[in-house]
Amino acid sequence: MSIHSHKSSAKKARAVQAPQRSNGKLRVAAILEAAAAVIAEKGYEGATMAEIAARSGTKIGSLYRFFPNKESLADTIIVSVRQNLDAVFDRFDADVKPLSIRALTDGLMALIFELFTRPAFIELLDAGQDWSVKREEFRSAMEQRTAKTLMIHTPGLSKKSAGDIALVILLNVKTVVKHQASFNSASVPDEFRDMTRLYLQSRLGSSVAGKNMAGKKVIPS
Repeated sequence: MSIHSHKSSAKKARAVQAPQRSNGKLRVAAILEAAAAVIAEKGYEGATMAEIAARSGTKIGSLYRFFPNKESLADTIIVSVRQNLDAVFDRFDADVKPLSIRALTDGLMALIFELFTRPAFIELLDAGQDWSVKREEFRSAMEQRTAKTLMIHTPGLSKKSAGDIALVILLNVKTVVKHQASFNSASVPDEFRDMTRLYLQSRLGSSVAGKNMAGKKVIPS
């Protein structure tokens, strides 16, 4: 199940040119930093290659030499987060099984928020309806890894239920991250965390209780 049902329609274009020299790598890093800042401020549709070039101190010709279009810039930002995704989840999953639901929620929320609050990231995930392959791959991987974590913690949970729960959590996190700048209260993220704990308790609580009871020795009366 995907966060969005739109089909990918990646455009055929010249591939991003990976720099070989150190000064080229520094230039690309500056371009990506500027692109993330501009997209975070103006959204994907409002960002222009000209402004990204100016913000990064790069000539427009050099910008297009490294990145043939805005889509390739966006994909590179998405890929940089995707490359870190499995390692982050692997570390969390290694110790997730014995966690209480409160600890599971706190750890999972911290992990997801860290990934989703990168500059421009939410804007890129919601950028129009012409989804790129890289964005769809990230959404799918995020859902699958979140569902896997839930099943490791609660072995009795079905794959479908884990997928449904993961989808609800990710959609809610996206909403909070996207609108947190407009919140009048700084405690809204904490309220959301409490709400997620209650939701996971209602969905996982009986399975966790059953798992705990299975490990106890019953003394006959």
